[in-house]
Amino acid sequence: MGESPVRELRLALTVEDYDRALAFYRDVLGLPDVHSWEEASGSGAILDAGRATLELLSVSQAELVDRVEVGERVAGAVRIALEVADSVETARALVAGGAERLADPVVTPWSHRNVRVRAPDGMQLTLFSVLDDTGALTRYTFAPEA
Repeated sequence: MGESPVRELRLALTVEDYDRALAFYRDVLGLPDVHSWEEASGSGAILDAGRATLELLSVSQAELVDRVEVGERVAGAVRIALEVADSVETARALVAGGAERLADPVVTPWSHRNVRVRAPDGMQLTLFSVLDDTGALTRYTFAPEA
């Protein structure tokens, strides 16, 4: 596979309560601030969320993911999936920071341990940790290119 012509995928969320959303994603989830601004015209921040990919799902696949993670169809057209070292511990921290846990952790058919939460801004987040063949957590989904 060749190199992508796209240099960065930036997911832009418009939120009603900017200060609360910034505190949740930056301070609770721990995404580092790359650049932020506060001007008379409005405020914004670019937070580093690691390696970006674009996951496209058919409606039937999205329904399957929702059934596996939550038990029923609950997500809209956009859901953020974040690979983290420990999905259960990250979910606990996010719930303590204002998120709502939508379901108990599950081990998926694709060998991830997933936990679905709803952020204070309403966005659904799938927190996933990749499991190895023994069910232990691994560090990365994707090996770095050599």
